[in-house]
Parts: sequence; structure tokens; C-alpha cells
Amino acid sequence: MTYHAHSGKLTDESDWQILSHHLTRVAARAGIYGSPIGLEGLAKIAGLFHDLGKYTADFQRRLHGINLRVDHSTAGAAVLMKMVPRPVREIAELVAYTILGHHAGLPDKFNEFGHCFLRRVREFEDRLDPVWKDQLSFDLGDLQMRELMGKLSPEKRIAEFELSVVTRMLFSCLVDADFKDTEAFYDALEGRQSNREWPLLQDVLPAFLAAFDAHMAAKSKDGEVNRLRGDILAHVRAGALNEPGLFTLNVPTGGGKTLASLGFALAHARKWDHRRIIYAIPFTSIVDQTAAIFRDILGEDNVLEHHSAIDEEHIEERWGRDKLKLAMQDWAAPVVVTTNVQFFESLFAARTSRARKLHNIAGSIIILDEAQTIPRPLLKPCVRMLDALARLFGCTIVLCTATQPALDASNFPDGLKLDGRELAPDPGKLSARLKRARIVRVGAMNNPELIEAIRAEPQALFIVNSRKHALDLYKEGKNAGVDGLVHLTTRQCAAHRRLILGDVKARLKNGETCRLVATSLIEAGVDVDFPGVWRAEAGLDQIVQAAGRCNREGRHPVEDSIVSVFSAPDYPPPREIAGLIGDMGRVIPKHEDLLSLGAIADYFGEVYWRAGPELDAKKILEGFKINRDGTDFAFRCVAEKFRMIESGMEPVIVEFDNDAEETVTELEFERISSGVLARKLQSYIVQVPPKARRLLIDNGHVAFVRPDIRGDQFAVLKNASLYRQEVGLMWEDAAYLAAESWQI
Repeated sequence: MTYHAHSGKLTDESDWQILSHHLTRVAARAGIYGSPIGLEGLAKIAGLFHDLGKYTADFQRRLHGINLRVDHSTAGAAVLMKMVPRPVREIAELVAYTILGHHAGLPDKFNEFGHCFLRRVREFEDRLDPVWKDQLSFDLGDLQMRELMGKLSPEKRIAEFELSVVTRMLFSCLVDADFKDTEAFYDALEGRQSNREWPLLQDVLPAFLAAFDAHMAAKSKDGEVNRLRGDILAHVRAGALNEPGLFTLNVPTGGGKTLASLGFALAHARKWDHRRIIYAIPFTSIVDQTAAIFRDILGEDNVLEHHSAIDEEHIEERWGRDKLKLAMQDWAAPVVVTTNVQFFESLFAARTSRARKLHNIAGSIIILDEAQTIPRPLLKPCVRMLDALARLFGCTIVLCTATQPALDASNFPDGLKLDGRELAPDPGKLSARLKRARIVRVGAMNNPELIEAIRAEPQALFIVNSRKHALDLYKEGKNAGVDGLVHLTTRQCAAHRRLILGDVKARLKNGETCRLVATSLIEAGVDVDFPGVWRAEAGLDQIVQAAGRCNREGRHPVEDSIVSVFSAPDYPPPREIAGLIGDMGRVIPKHEDLLSLGAIADYFGEVYWRAGPELDAKKILEGFKINRDGTDFAFRCVAEKFRMIESGMEPVIVEFDNDAEETVTELEFERISSGVLARKLQSYIVQVPPKARRLLIDNGHVAFVRPDIRGDQFAVLKNASLYRQEVGLMWEDAAYLAAESWQI
């Protein structure tokens, strides 16, 4: 009997994929992916064993169209665990996790459900045709990773976590190899070709460096600020000669941090042969901005921008005779610009769609822009992951920020070894030289008082802590006759916000009246320059970010460039921000200048001291243990708990322009991949509360497009009147409009 991995079109099976061919090809490809990270042998074993469960009559009948439910993912893991000698059992378990999870995702070692590692392996009944042993050649001596074992931390609790990361990397090698071999088979069957080829970073690096140098040479060198930026860039690039590992880049706003970090990454990659450059950025709006800068310098086809607002895990993966839909990209591009959410949630993911890219993160230069925005309840796991990437997998990681948090081991439990790894020239002096504003606390202000303050300033930025406050303040200002008023909020889709920011920048440049009311999305990295800023009370890190929008280009005297910090009694801050306000309050008496590095360091010390155990609030690190019975890794449980954004918001697509309308129309055509359409629509998403979206759907204002083929992935706004140019999506009007429509 001939065993097949995937069926073809012909009934004589002549175009079907032979199972042994699939297994050997996946093993070879997985080994190639694993080789640079010390996992070649384990990856080959995983590839050879992953589909052993297809060596059964039931699975072959299923390929012939008989409706049978067949678990083909357990066999390889169960057989492997029975075959391995005791000394390598723990390492074999790492491979077994990946085999068990190569379709449904990495499992927990044990839980109350039937899909856990232990139950599946223990309850496995071997019905495999023994012919598999004759068709596959393998050596269990490959179950070793001496190089990686030598790098593991001597501290048991850290080494346990590091082995879980090793498993994730191995899983990535396997599932990416499996996806691509299957894709290649169906491409050949259908006579198509998937365009997945990206240039290697080292091949295009000479051109990148030349383009970067040309770009910098064209920039103005006049003025103190531009000369200082040039000095910073030269110093940072010189630091590229340092050995790979962990770095900090502490450059105040206005110091050219983005281009300096890119200059470092290019020079460091040339020196140390890194495989790609990954920028992880906290907010989608800055991803757009940064990706545009990089594309302009490095070329349109060399930069992958990945920040889909529609969760790609929900893209249906169809294994079948007619087509295969791949769930997400593999980050093979030489330069990747993404969000912190995509980056960290992928690293802690259990599902194949997110974990697939991880082996391409290894060996990268990772720039974490605005590193202080890592959510504090997840800070310890994130720091532990960064340390593992640097020490085990050859990554260089730059914590790049204008408000450097105290993440070093000297003042942060389980912190990073950052002593002597600062890339910027004398951050203290830089902070003083680049100081553009001063902070003044002005006490409590209600909306009428804020409106009078707005009226008094022809150009000013007002930042509040909630979308509700921003909307109320904007509406009351308009009703009071304040002109030049602009509203910026996540009620607006990203494409809309880009237009608004373009208009704001033009008004500021031309000296026109511009009074911007915004939420905190304006703070981190958005390049606007107001002569004055008003900021609702928050943590010092947010206040400092707000100050970065005040006198950004140094056109006004520092003493006249004021960040007025007010409290808003009618709009109590969220619990998290209230705690940070308290931390800031304890720092204020100690420092005259709240923008000094000393004040910022004290502030983060207060935050981390107060947070304590809450820095791993979900007990992520407790999910990975090793005991006398072997590993006890809770991959699935951890993935469910690791969420960087806890808002629970749900997406609504707004047909804001012609491009959005055309893409929504394309949802009707089954031949177009959901993944492609999701990426095209990511700039047209507004995140709304779940109850609000349900109300919108129930009242006919929002509908899922083609749920028969797309599921509940694409919820599109049908009532255009709910989206307004000045304020965005007004989901609160859903029930009112439905009632009004009924009365009519």
C-alpha cells in the first residue's frame, strides 16, 4: 500500500503526495531552519515524525473523501517517547510538544482536558503500519543540543523558562517547514507559484548602507539641534562594533532616535552577520510612520510592515485537495516593522499561525522602540524572553526610548545586564542639551476651564486619559465657538488619523490656528510640534512623552514652552493610571526638574517597587517547570493568559475611502485569501467594546461579510452615518438610530 500525505486531483493517485517524501522534505527544511540556532538535529527528528499518524488505513480513507475523524498528530510524539532512552527523555519531550501541536497548537503537559500532552501520549493506540520504519531513516542520536545546553542559565527557574523558548523555536522550525512543503505541493498541483522570496539582509546590506548614508547626507546640518543629532548618530554607529547582546539607547525626544537606531542596526548587522532587523513599536500609528521612513530609505520591496488589526489567528486554515490557505507571514523580510503586541504575543503563542515566524526572529537585531510601554503586568515575562533571545539565539536587542525604564539588574528584580551597554553619548548631558519644555502643575480643571485655556492658545495640544473625555471636550469646545479645533482619537480608523495628522502638521507649519484635543495615542513617537501642551494627570513616563510634542524643534525658549499638567475631577483616571499618578507624586518632592534622567529613574523605581509581584501578574513564568517526571510546560494556558492589550475590544471595518470600499468588495470573492484582505483592511479598523459591537450588529448597522467563507472575521459598518469626519465612529448612537428608524 502506498501512503500519502496529501491528496491530488487524479483518482489513480499519480499526482498525490507520497507520505515518506513529505516527511523527508519537511525534515530537511526544518533542519535548515534549525541549523543557525543549534536545533538542526531536533528539527529533523520533529519533521520526520510529525505526520507518522498518516501511516494508517483510516487516514488514507479520509484522503479518499470518507468522513472520518483521524488524529494524526499524536502518533509521532507517542512513538518517539516510547523509543527514546531515559537520558534524553527530557529533550525528546521538547520535540514531542512540537509534533503534538503542529496543527492545533502547542499543548500543555497536563490539564483537565483530553488534548494535553500526557493524556494523548498515554492513551495512544499504535495502529501504524510498521512499513514507516523501512521508509524513514532517522538517528535518535540527533536528540541533542550541546551548544544551547551550554548557554542555559545555571539558575534552575530561568533555565526552565529558557527550555520552553527552545521548544517554541523548534516548533516554529517544524510548522513553517510543514506549511511550506504543503504549499509547494499544492502550488505545483494547481500550476501556481507563491511569491515568498525576500532578499537576504546580508545580500542587500551594502545597498542599504549606501542609501542610508545618502539619506543622512541630504539632511540639513545647520543649527545646534541638527549638529547634535549628527553627533549622536556617529556615536551610536560606532557602538555597532560592540559584541551582540543587550543595549540601551537613551535619546531624548528630538535627538533623532529613529534614524540613529537604524544606523546602528545596519552597521551592527554588517559587523556581526545578523539575519534581519526587526522594529517593534507600541502603537500602530507609529508603525505606519516608521515603516514609511524605512521604505523611503531602503526601498519599497525590502520592508515588511505587519500590524494587522484583525487577529490573523482567526484566518481559516484549510487543508484540502483544492487549496491551502496560509495563516500568516513568516517574517522572512530583511527589515520587519511591527507592533509590540505582534512581537511579544507571537513569542508566547501556542498556535501555529503566530509561532511560525519565531525561527526568523533568531539571529535578528531587535529594536524595541518606546520600551517603557511594555505592560507592567507582563514585564517580567517579557524581560525574561528578551534575555533568552539575546543569550540563546544570537539576537541583539536595543531598548530604545526617551524615558529609559530601570530594567537593568541593579534595580529591577530579574532584570537585564545592561551596565556599560548604553549607545548614546552621555544621556544626562543629552537630556539637558535637548530639553525643550518644562512641566508645570496647574491643579484641577473642569471642561469649561479647559475650553477657556484652549481658546487662549492659537496652537496647543490637549491630551486627556479617555476617549469619552476627548469627545466631550471637543463637542463642548465646538459649541462654545472655539475655532481651529481638531479631534484625534481611536474612534477614527488609522487611515483617517493619518489624514488628520497631516492636516495638523500643515497648520502648525503655516502658523494657522490649530487646537488639537487627543487621547494618549498622540504621545509616543508622533512627530508634531506644538508651542504648548496641556496634559491630564498620568504617570511621569506619559507626561515626558507629552512633553516631546512641545517645542519639539526648539523654535521657542524653554521657559515659554510649558507642559501644563492638570487633574480632571469629572473624569477619574483608570485604575492603572491612578496608581502611576501616585508613583509620580512620591517623586515630585525629590526633583525640581521632572524631565531629568534622575527623576525618571526614581519614578520607574517607585513603579516597580510598588508593582512587585504584579510585574508577572498572570504568573506566566510559573507555567514552565521541570521536575523529576520531566517537563511541565503549560503552553496553551500561558498563551491564553498572555495578552498585551486587555481591553477586550472588537474590530469594526469602516469603508473610509475608495481603497477600503474596493477591498470590502473583494471579500465576496473566495479565491482571494483572507490574510491578504485582512492586511489591506488593517488601516480601516475601529476597535469598539464587545457589547457596543453586538448592539451595532443586532440593529443592522454592522454586518459580517460572507460569513459562509470568512466566518466572523470581517465586521463591516453598513450605516455610514455612524462614522463622522470630526469624531469617528459613534457606536453609542446605535440603539437610538434603530429606535428612530422603527418609529419612522
